[in-house]
Amino acid sequence: MKLVRLVFQQYRWPLAMVLLLSISSGLLSVGVIAFVNQRMISTHDGLGTALWQFGLMLVLLLALASGASLSLTALGHRFVYGLRRVMVKRLLDTNIERIESIGGAKIFASLSSDIRAVTMAFVQLPDLIYGTVLSVASFSYLAWLSPSLFVTTLCWMAFTLGVGWLLVGKLNAHIRALRESEDTLYQSYQGVIDGRKELTLNRDRARRLYEETFDVAAQRYREHFTLADRYHGLASNWANIMVLGTIGLAFYLANGLGWAPTEVAATYALTVLFMRTPLVLAVAAIPAQISGRVALDKVESLALAEHHDSFEVAPSHIVGHWQTLELRDVEYHYPAQGDEPGFDVGPVNLTLRRGETVFLMGGNGSGKSSLARLLSGLYRPSAGSILIDGQVIGSGDWLAYRHLFASVFTDFHLFSQLLGGDGQDAEAAHIDHWLDQLHMKHKVQIGNGHLLDTRFSQGQRKRLALLLALLEQRDILLLDEWAADQDPLFRRFFYRELLPMFKKAGITVFAISHDDQYFDLADRLVKMESGQLSELQGDRRDNASRDAVEEIGGAYPMRSVKV
Repeated sequence: MKLVRLVFQQYRWPLAMVLLLSISSGLLSVGVIAFVNQRMISTHDGLGTALWQFGLMLVLLLALASGASLSLTALGHRFVYGLRRVMVKRLLDTNIERIESIGGAKIFASLSSDIRAVTMAFVQLPDLIYGTVLSVASFSYLAWLSPSLFVTTLCWMAFTLGVGWLLVGKLNAHIRALRESEDTLYQSYQGVIDGRKELTLNRDRARRLYEETFDVAAQRYREHFTLADRYHGLASNWANIMVLGTIGLAFYLANGLGWAPTEVAATYALTVLFMRTPLVLAVAAIPAQISGRVALDKVESLALAEHHDSFEVAPSHIVGHWQTLELRDVEYHYPAQGDEPGFDVGPVNLTLRRGETVFLMGGNGSGKSSLARLLSGLYRPSAGSILIDGQVIGSGDWLAYRHLFASVFTDFHLFSQLLGGDGQDAEAAHIDHWLDQLHMKHKVQIGNGHLLDTRFSQGQRKRLALLLALLEQRDILLLDEWAADQDPLFRRFFYRELLPMFKKAGITVFAISHDDQYFDLADRLVKMESGQLSELQGDRRDNASRDAVEEIGGAYPMRSVKV
C-alpha cells in the first residue's frame, strides 16, 4: 500500500474522507444483507414498508459507493498529475552528469511506463479498498451470526490467503523482472529510432539489432508477462473457488454436524455470495498495485534531484559585471567502466577576460568537450575552483554562474520557442536581425514566438541553434565545433564577419575549432592534449596549423589505397 501512504502524506484529509466513505459503503452493504435476512426473509409482516426502506438503503449505498469510487479516482489522477510534474521538474534540476549516467532509455521508460503503471494502480485502487472493507465488514457480520461457524471459516480463509500469498509473491517477482526487461526494450527502441539512417543502409546491422537485441528483450518481456498473468489467474481463480467452497463448508457444518440452524447457513451463503465479486475484483487489482509499487521504486532508483517548485535563479554578487573568469587547478575524473580505464581532465588553469575570443583545439578524446562542460558549469569540478574576479563560485552560485553562458554543443537540441534575455518571448527586431545575419531570413517562418519548422539540414539547424543562443543575450557564447557542418562560404563568413560582430557586441566567445586557417582570428589559442590544457603562443601559435596537420597524420598514418 505504498501508493496509499504517499497519497496520505500529500492529501491527508481528502484521502481520510474517501476512506470514511469506503468504510461506510462497506458497512452499509453488510447492513443491506442483514436487512434482507431479518426483514424480508425471516418475517412476512410489513413487507411494503420494508420494501421502500430497502430501496432507500440501496440509494444511499449507491451514493456512498459512487462517492468513494469517484473521489478516490479523482484523487488518484491528481496524484499522478503531481507525480508527473514533480518528476519532470526533478529531471530539469538534476545535474547533467547524473542524467548521462542514467541514460535516456531508462528516463523515457519511467516517464511513460512507470507513470502509466501508477495511473493504472489508482484506477483499480477503489476495487481493492472496497473489496477489502466489504470483506472485513462481511466477516464481522458472519462472526456475529455464528461464532463457531466463523472460527472454522476463518481457518479456511487463512489457508486460502496463505496459498494466495505464495502466488502473489511469484507474481510480484515476475512483475519486477518485467519492469527491468522494459528498460532493455526502450534501449532497443531508441536504437531503432536514432539509428534509422544507418540501419536503413546496412540491413545486416538492422537484422542483428532486431534478432540479438530487440527480439531477445521482447521475448524476455513476454515470458515474464506470461508468467505474471499465469500467477495472477491462479490467484484469482483460487480465491474464487475457495470463497465458493466456504458456502459448502457452512452448510456441511450446519446441517451435517448441527453447528448452526439451516437459516443461519443460508444467511452465510447469501453473505458469501454477496462479497464474492468485490473480493475477486480486489484480488484482480493486486497486480496493478504491485506494478505501481515497482514503478515508484524504479522512479526513486533514478536518484534525481530533490524537488523544488521554483525556477528562479538566486542573484549572486559574484557573477555581476565580471571582468575575468578563472579555472584554477580544475580537475575532473571519469570513473572506470568495466575493463575500460577512467579518464582524467586537468589540472586545468585558464583565465578568460571579458569580450575576448578564445579558440580551443585538440584531437579526438583529448578532453575538449569535457573542458567546455566544466567551463560552463554543466560539470562540477572534482577538484579545484572556478573564480569570477577572484571570488570562488560557491554552492549557491552555480545557477547564476551557468546563466552567463549560451551554447551550441555538437549534440544540441533545437527548440522551437524563441526566448530573449529576460526569459520572455524574443523581440521581433532581434529575431529578424540575427536571421538576416545567419542567412536564414527567407527560409524560416516565425509564428507566436516559435519556429514553425525545424526540418532543415544539419548546417542550417546549427544556424538556428546559434540564433537561439544569441537571442538569450548571455555574456559568454560557447560553441563546440559549430562551423564543422557549414559550407565553405558561410564558414568563412562566420569566422571573418560574425565573430568580429560578436566581439564588437561585447560577447565573450569560447569556441572549439579545428579550422586552422582561421586561428589567426582568435585573441588566444589553447590546446587540449590527453586532458591537459596549454596555451599556444609565439612560434607555437604560428605553427599551430602545421602542427595540427602533423598531429593528425601521426595519429592516422597515411596508407596507400588501391582503387
